[in-house]
Amino acid sequence: MTVAHWAKDLNEEDRELARRNMTEKLLPKGAYLLHEHDHVDAWFGVIDGLLKISVVAESGEMVSLTGISRSGWVGEGSVIKNEPRRYDVVALRDTSIALLNGRTFRWLMDNSPPFNKFLVRQLNERLGQFIAFVGYGRLLDPTARLARSIAWLFNPVLSPNDQLQLGISQEEIGLLSGMSRQTASKALRQLQTEGLLRLQHGRIEILDLDRLSRYGTKL
Repeated sequence: MTVAHWAKDLNEEDRELARRNMTEKLLPKGAYLLHEHDHVDAWFGVIDGLLKISVVAESGEMVSLTGISRSGWVGEGSVIKNEPRRYDVVALRDTSIALLNGRTFRWLMDNSPPFNKFLVRQLNERLGQFIAFVGYGRLLDPTARLARSIAWLFNPVLSPNDQLQLGISQEEIGLLSGMSRQTASKALRQLQTEGLLRLQHGRIEILDLDRLSRYGTKL
């Protein structure tokens, strides 16, 4: 249950309930966890690997919304409303997933104050994420957009872990940020030059998460 960081505050009985109703699934690189309009009554957490959430615009263009890295959970809105998904979720690399069935999720939501407290924080942070996505998609240059996309992968609420490094290729970062590999590579080199991150083979190390998350603003 390491991936279920939210379970640490539950009472023992509720933790055991969550444990009994959680399963694991392995997604190979490029595999879809779900497609838009699928009705999958489960909440998903990333044990290890990387997921991309995206939608297809009316023009047919793929629009990347965000990435979900280790310890991140996604899909709570659809489970609460028990409705079809409104996005695609694909593995950008081999990824292991934890699935908590919707019935247990909703029981915990109705009966566990600590779980409710977690959900409020999760949903509030997610709302802030997508408001920011709309804003920086319109106002920021590619380097700033990429900086914000990377910073969200280390958000302490949505993806809590104490390691400021991630196994991710420049191509994968481009896919998450909605830009070409060449544009992403140029932006990454700029961020490295400014001392915000360090590039390694198939991996990035964050050197200044605070500056990275505010990149492109005067704040």
